Amino acid sequence: MVEDRLACRECHHVNDPDAQTCALCGSSSLTEDWAGYVIITKPADSQIAEEMNVSEAGAYALKVR
Repeated sequence: MVEDRLACRECHHVNDPDAQTCALCGSSSLTEDWAGYVIITKPADSQIAEEMNVSEAGAYALKVR
């Protein structure tokens, strides 16, 4: 489930619950304390991706604490 996953504090990418590092940026700063969920499929055409500074397709947390 999405609630069990870990979000990266650096890039907000949502990772598997057993991840030790972020699959996107490699950071080890992962947290269970996040809210909101967005899936970006075409970052080049997405205003949300532009606001979040996202250049790779994937699942992202909107708020990471």
